[in-house]
Amino acid sequence: MIKPPIPADETRRLKALRDLKVLDTPPEERFDRVTRLARRVFAAPIALVSLVDGDRQWFKSRQGLDATETSRDISFCGHAIVDDRILVINDATGDERFCDNPLVTCDPNIRFYAGYPLSAPDGSKVGTLCIIDRKPRSLSKEDLHLLRELGRMIEEEFAAAAQSTTDPVTGLSTQAGLALVGDHLLATCRRMDKPASLLFFQLRNMEQIETADGTNAGDRAIVELTHLLMGSYRDCDAIARISVDTFCVLLVGSNQDGADMCRERLRGSLVERNNTGSLDFDLNLATDMISYKPARHSCVEDMVREGEERLSAQLASDDSDDLPLAALS
Repeated sequence: MIKPPIPADETRRLKALRDLKVLDTPPEERFDRVTRLARRVFAAPIALVSLVDGDRQWFKSRQGLDATETSRDISFCGHAIVDDRILVINDATGDERFCDNPLVTCDPNIRFYAGYPLSAPDGSKVGTLCIIDRKPRSLSKEDLHLLRELGRMIEEEFAAAAQSTTDPVTGLSTQAGLALVGDHLLATCRRMDKPASLLFFQLRNMEQIETADGTNAGDRAIVELTHLLMGSYRDCDAIARISVDTFCVLLVGSNQDGADMCRERLRGSLVERNNTGSLDFDLNLATDMISYKPARHSCVEDMVREGEERLSAQLASDDSDDLPLAALS
């Protein structure tokens, strides 16, 4: 086994890493949605956002792995951060740097590794977005391009930390945050010829809730709706609050049947929630869905505008696609 080399800019690199203020913080959806997507599109059992600290690699986001960190001395990612290129190890058992590495000879039994070196805003390499398999494999040029695009989504999250991309009430992305992530996801759909949909959910009785019970009740309603959406769309690629009373869910690679199934799950949760008699108010939603059309939608903002216009017109004519029964007033 060969230990990872120490980058020439190590002092600057560690400062840039700590300036991100993400080490030893809880999981965040903005990173988890990327590792979920990476795991899915590459059919890889493990996907990680790994941050290389002074003597350890710590996983900010992890799919398919229980460990939260390992020693830097045995890390694959420590090797990846010394180069601008994606590090690809097709079969670790045949590579002198890794063949007797405990991550290869013991759990998780790494054979294949591909790691995109993640840059902090100052350009320092602070970690990787990596995919791992327990059997040898390889990546095509298109695969490398896709992994690079997903890595850039993580880098944009690093760069956006000081911007208003997170809603303070719900912790979800704002419309700006959705645009940041969504454009990358739509670009992935175009290249892979995959479907995508943007679903809209508007809390129709927000004004009545606040009039009757005050602003705090309105915030409680928004937080409750957030939990219902996250429960119903737990495998989706992005959920955002785009205005005071409106949410969007971006589904990538899901057809109409998949979208309808999630919508029915939400309908059931709403009915169950509203039928609880002790609650102060019901949650009454209007919904709509925009299917991604590359010829019409150059970016996710185009889909947002189209959806908002359609929802407004439907609400004005009282012809919206409502979630009915006890979910509606």
